[in-house]
Amino acid sequence: VQLVESGGGLVQAGGSLKLSCVASGFTFEEYALGFFRQAPGKEREGVACFTDIDDYTVYANSVKGRFTISSDSAKNTMYLQMNDLKPEDTAVYYCAVDAYPYRVIRRCLVEEYEYWGQGARVTVSS
Repeated sequence: VQLVESGGGLVQAGGSLKLSCVASGFTFEEYALGFFRQAPGKEREGVACFTDIDDYTVYANSVKGRFTISSDSAKNTMYLQMNDLKPEDTAVYYCAVDAYPYRVIRRCLVEEYEYWGQGARVTVSS
């Protein structure tokens, strides 16, 4: 399994960024997928996760209404559209794949994800 991220950068508060994550080595539709982030001095946390198993998506409360996770299975790519960015969104963002296929998810938990992208740094200035 390989995950390659792109799209991070520096943006002013209120701006937008879109992260991409190209995946290979597994069947896209069989696994829960997600984006996580880790701010300096903080633990890694779930931002948005989804699964095609039962078409379920979950967002962290802090990003609801501002971030949108999506995917293009034909391209084996998932995306995180981030709008109305705030300085507290500053972090390294990671895409990830669940450890097990066909798992039904209702939360976005770091410990359930086995494979990780290299990370994309997002910096939001005030």
